[in-house]
Amino acid sequence: MAALLTAGAVVLTGCGAQAHTSAATTGVTGVTGAPSTAGTSGAAGAKAGPETAPAAAPVTAPVTAPRKTLKLGAKGTSVAWLQRRLAALGYLPGKADGRYGGATLAAVWAFQKVNGITPTSTIARRTWEALERPRTPKVLVGNGKPTRAEVDLTKQVMVLYVDGQVRLITHISSGSGVPYCETTTWQGKEQRFCGSARTPTGDFRTTWRASGWHKSYLGQLYNPIFFNGGIAFHGALSVPLSPASHGCVRMPMNVAEVLPGLLGKGVPVHVRGAFRRA
Repeated sequence: MAALLTAGAVVLTGCGAQAHTSAATTGVTGVTGAPSTAGTSGAAGAKAGPETAPAAAPVTAPVTAPRKTLKLGAKGTSVAWLQRRLAALGYLPGKADGRYGGATLAAVWAFQKVNGITPTSTIARRTWEALERPRTPKVLVGNGKPTRAEVDLTKQVMVLYVDGQVRLITHISSGSGVPYCETTTWQGKEQRFCGSARTPTGDFRTTWRASGWHKSYLGQLYNPIFFNGGIAFHGALSVPLSPASHGCVRMPMNVAEVLPGLLGKGVPVHVRGAFRRA
């Protein structure tokens, strides 16, 4: 926990824990994130459309990728192939509508990270080759329960296993690690909150959750599923490549839309690794 926190402010780690605070009139925002976003909606409070998370299964038949260079905003059959392939491998690229938008970009980032490719919005030779011969995510807990969530802070990826099989792989943005002090109106009065913006490693279990937008003292969380005090998986309108949250695990809105139906209460959550900025 950082020591350079203002006197009179409550010290917190996470993004939704309950705490006693003292009133204050000034604060410093200590969390900054990369400007890139993925899997987001353009307006605050927007809701992601319905999507189904298919069970990922090993794809044994050889496939041939289109190999056409694609950039964000591209349309056509090559994009639809990309979307179908990502979905078959356990990622959630949105509907296979042939439009390369934010949800597909977030799935591409997750796939690239799992396959050792520096995340980029451009689909070129290395990504197409990996789609033909994909890697499976590295297992973080070899003796883990058949149904569990594994959060890889190094790669910024979360993998959900159900009955021993990969069910979902998603890009995430965890705690920035930047100490913060923020002043906001909470419970009818101006209060100051401080913390380390860290996502702790360890072994946890899912606890309570909320449906839709949940207001915490540090912002809005979409469909949060808490697993470590005030730290939760939740949808966010910004899920950049670098860790940028106050401690929670942000994920694309379309992933947060379906995760509550896949991740029950009391399910083990294992958090490992550490992000290293370039």
